[in-house]
Parts: sequence; C-alpha cells; structure tokens
Amino acid sequence: MFHPLRVREVERLTDDAVAVTFAVPPELYDTFRHVPGQHITLRRTVDGTELRRTYSICAPAVPPPAEPVLKVGIRLVEGGEFSTYAVKELSAGDTVEVMPPMGRFTLRPRPGRFAAVVGGSGITPVLSIASTLLAEQPDARFHLIRSDRTVASAMFLEEVAELKDRHPDRFHLVHTLSREERQAGLPTGRLDTERLTSLLPALLPVAEVDGWFLCGPHGLVRAAEDALTGLGVPVSAIHQEIFHADAAPVDAGAAPAPVRAAAGSAKLTATLGGRMGVWPVGEGETLLDTVLRNRSDAPYACKGGVCGTCRVKLLSGEVHMDRNFALEPDEVSAGYVLACQSRPVTETVEVDFDA
Repeated sequence: MFHPLRVREVERLTDDAVAVTFAVPPELYDTFRHVPGQHITLRRTVDGTELRRTYSICAPAVPPPAEPVLKVGIRLVEGGEFSTYAVKELSAGDTVEVMPPMGRFTLRPRPGRFAAVVGGSGITPVLSIASTLLAEQPDARFHLIRSDRTVASAMFLEEVAELKDRHPDRFHLVHTLSREERQAGLPTGRLDTERLTSLLPALLPVAEVDGWFLCGPHGLVRAAEDALTGLGVPVSAIHQEIFHADAAPVDAGAAPAPVRAAAGSAKLTATLGGRMGVWPVGEGETLLDTVLRNRSDAPYACKGGVCGTCRVKLLSGEVHMDRNFALEPDEVSAGYVLACQSRPVTETVEVDFDA
C-alpha cells in the first residue's frame, strides 16, 4: 500500500546523485520504521503511465518512539525516467507516493564482526547497516571495502568519514577507485575475483567474519561472491543485493529452462490480501502479469528480479524463474519464487502472496 509523503529535504551528493528525506507523520511511524538494509518503493504517474522504482534507505534505524528517518540515495540512470525526475526536479515540499520498507538484505544489530564489499550506489543500504550496528552494539566491528569510479562520483563520502571518526577502532574502511589514480592507498583498478581473492585476506580475518554483505553492480557482486566462496566462506554467510540487473548477463552454465505449459492451458490460483482468485495465464505472461491483469493491488516494484517485492510462496505446481537476484538460497529451498520472473511449467500453479 502506498502512502503520500512530503519531501523534507533533497541533498546533492554528487553531480548525478541526491539524498531524499521524507517526512513521516506520527500515525505512520510504525509503518515506516525500517530494518537496516531495507528499501522503499516510490511511485509516480506520468501521462497515465505508472512508474515504480525501489531505493535503499541509507539512514540508521531508530527505536520507538523517535520518528523514523526515511532517507534514500538516488543516482541518475541514463534514460531513467524516475531517477531523472528525482535528481533534476524533485524538491522539498513535493509529495511522493511511498510503499513501506521491504527487503531481506538486512542485518538486525548483534555482536560480531561483519564486512561489506560495495560498488557505487551499493553503499546506500550498507551505510544504514553499518551505522545502526555500530551505534547499538558496542562489541560489534564492521569492515567496509567500497569501490567507486572516482572520488567525485562517490556517494555519502562525508557520512562514511563521520562513521570512521565516531568508531575509529571498530570501523575499518578501504576505498578503491577504478578510474582515478591516487598518490596513496590501493592501486587503481576494478575489484575482480582475482584481486579480491588476494586483497580480502590481507585486509581482515576472513574466517572470523560473521556475515558478508555484497551490494552493487552485477559484475562486482559476482566477483566478490566467487572470491569469498573460494576462500572458504559458507554461502549462508554471504548476503547480496544486485543493482542494475538489466546489465546482468544470462548464466551460460545454468540448466536449460523446462518446457512451459502451453499458452492458455495453465491456470494460476493466487491468494492476495486474504482473497483467492483463479485465472488463466496468457501467452508470455509471468505470474505477476496474470495477477495484475485481475488484481491491481498485487505488490511489485522493479519487475527485474532484483527487489523481491513480488516474492510469493509456491504452494503447488512448478514454475521456472527466468532470473533471481533477490531471494536467498534458503528462501528458494523453502518454496519462495519471484512472481515477476516465474512462468508456469505445469498446467496448474498455486501461489500465496501473503505467506
């Protein structure tokens, strides 16, 4: 459900990025209180066309009764209608429709040692995770390895520096650049699998890290995942969130898709908001397409398999997910699928959006 929220502040971060803070009315405090690492979906209608985009919350989580700090980082995407509007036109006093926080790329503060490898705007959710953790857990440590093209393109430089000043003994920062030379620090270049495999053990005790958070472009996240698994880190300790999934290549080593049910022969049973419906799946439709054709209130945001907003529990039947950048392995094992990426393989499929 979307709520109209007033923009309290638009802060310029870089030439192509802003931080947008929303004012949350007291009656919605509980609705918009987030877990560090979650995102919100923003909605705007232009010439009758609805635009939805998800953006990660960068602010630390605050306990009741304080007002939740709802602040997101938005970077301009070439050709992106919503990001262009947000970066170039949005201003304090405007109203935007906002969906409550969602997402499972999260860390509820607890003692331990945690680390993140992020690229570009991937710093946004990790900033919330690290700042909340260090503020609430005096025994926790956080290691941040971030990569940006140049210093000028780096989002939240001041906020990360303040975090380092506030927790000098518990926050470890390494900042690499891929397109700019520096007199000090690590050599310029991309963080690929080979480089991360040698770099990470030199920076921190990899085996002692309780949880890894990887966020950014597809290439960086995959490189970090491969490096970590090669270093013996269990998959259960690696959490990831991919940005810009449109640029992600199809996995050439993946198993071929099973034969799908013939167009018009598959029937979808879906429970949403406590109400059940049964509908035929049209040719080329995903489960989400079918539900939206009959229920406009079906939850979704990116439609790219990234945000996880359309996660459903598969109760019966079989589907094929075209791609998945949102669900953790244990969620897939438990029977969850992304409605925006799933197409029927069997003639009957039943899912539950409420599960």
